[in-house]
Amino acid sequence: MALTQRLEFRQSQSLVMTPQLMQAIKLLQLSNLDLATFVEDELERNPLLERASDGPEPPVAGEASPERNEFSGHDDAGYASGHDDGGDHSDFSDRSAGGGDSFDAPAPDEWMNRELGTRAEIEQTLDTGLDNVFSEEPAEAAARNAQDAAPTAYTEWGGGASNDDSYNLEAFVAAEVTLGSHLAEQLAVAFSSPAQRMIGQYLIDLVDEAGYLPQDLGDVHERLGASTGDVESVLGALQKFDPPGVCARSLSECLAIQLREQNRYDPAMQALVEHLDLLAKRDIGNLRKICGVDDEDLTDMIGEIRRLDPKPGLKFGSARTQTVVPDVYVRPGPDGGWHVELNSDTLPRVLVNQVYYSELSKTIRKDGDKSYFTDCLQNATWLVRALDQRARTILKVATEIVRQQDGFFTQGVAHLRPLNLKAVADAIQMHESTVSRVTANKYMATNRGSFELKYFFTASIASADGGEAHSAEAVRHHIKQLIDGESPSLILSDDTIVERLREAGIDIARRTVAKYREAMRIPSSVQRRRDKQSMLGNALTAPATPSDRTQSDRTPDRSRDTAPA
Repeated sequence: MALTQRLEFRQSQSLVMTPQLMQAIKLLQLSNLDLATFVEDELERNPLLERASDGPEPPVAGEASPERNEFSGHDDAGYASGHDDGGDHSDFSDRSAGGGDSFDAPAPDEWMNRELGTRAEIEQTLDTGLDNVFSEEPAEAAARNAQDAAPTAYTEWGGGASNDDSYNLEAFVAAEVTLGSHLAEQLAVAFSSPAQRMIGQYLIDLVDEAGYLPQDLGDVHERLGASTGDVESVLGALQKFDPPGVCARSLSECLAIQLREQNRYDPAMQALVEHLDLLAKRDIGNLRKICGVDDEDLTDMIGEIRRLDPKPGLKFGSARTQTVVPDVYVRPGPDGGWHVELNSDTLPRVLVNQVYYSELSKTIRKDGDKSYFTDCLQNATWLVRALDQRARTILKVATEIVRQQDGFFTQGVAHLRPLNLKAVADAIQMHESTVSRVTANKYMATNRGSFELKYFFTASIASADGGEAHSAEAVRHHIKQLIDGESPSLILSDDTIVERLREAGIDIARRTVAKYREAMRIPSSVQRRRDKQSMLGNALTAPATPSDRTQSDRTPDRSRDTAPA
């Protein structure tokens, strides 16, 4: 077979990922906070981008501002009404127009050019001597002027309101005290030795936001070059700092520190704190045997445990909860439908400054500068288009979700339908990946609360009678309703829940019920039975004043109970 050279023409289509396309895809999946940060960076980087102003347009040169026109029109109207009344205002108008008895006020320039005359003429005009008018000596006048030059308004000293843009009210707000700084202040008072302060500061740096230290502190003395006794001594002092329970290594130790602070850590309470796992399981029988107390004393002890703070460090500088800002609002329409609109506060408003670019293009001579500003113009134009396309796509996807899940908005979670990305993508003629990016980190505010867009996409569960499939979220809601409505004497097991669901037309396996129950953090039927029976027992016993019972009041009862045991 001979090898030859030849020319061929082929026509094919391929998708090229240009930088602009990659930018549009990136913007599509950003949240509103990330998008605002991205736009701020672009505004700093691109000189042709500018933020669109929400306020009124600036007045043209030589033309009064709207506020000024409104104020001037108000004065002119009041003046004309006085002139029409024919009263005193009309006489004043005639005089000011140039009547015989007019009062000619001197112009500003005339004040500077008018001669004051001699001293005698001035005294005759003022009907007194100049010493009575200007009685201060030059030194006294200078002192008075210096005193008058001092700030007289409260705002000039830095307080009060100010119209200056550089005035920052947050600069006067006290900084929030953190847990580390609060412990460091106590450390400086508790220890005088530099070595102990170094060990204490190292341990304080290990404290997490809840106020706990790591359980294993074995390598601390090796890193600091200190003995184990010194580390334990400093740790014991730190555990006495405020807030009570701080610098503990476990929940039991945290509660024990607080009980010692209240002088309530007796042997029975120590046994209870050391067996918190039984308390979590509501195993009252074993706890009563271990602690050696009766039901009334055990109820008092459990009440004291509940009044303690398991996370004392959260009182200082805890992380602030960030409120979710919805991207889409859904409101009932006047025709019985739903009105879907974008949240304009989350949409960045940027414009391309074409005027600035046209001025620069006339003065720029270097090729490098021309190419730079040409790229800036192209990037700015693409960014504006990408932001507009992002807003349109979000609105289109949200509108289709509302149309598909109309039963949820009208009647609640129980009527949530199964929905996947492909159904929405086919309805709006887009790709599934585009819908997936749009629904990521986007929230919708509805009449039933704020939900992430991905919340409305749920798997389907077959119907027992062969009818329409059920949404997985609706099934979870049904399971929660069954468990919330159960009585303490009739706790529903997973098998019983499966039977109830099949009676309602939902075909589901027991392991699926257990998975949904665990996802909602609902304990098993055994644990729920213990919890509800314990709550019922506490309600029946109901001690009159458990907080008034002191340690001395309980000690004789325990001794009598422990003797037969």
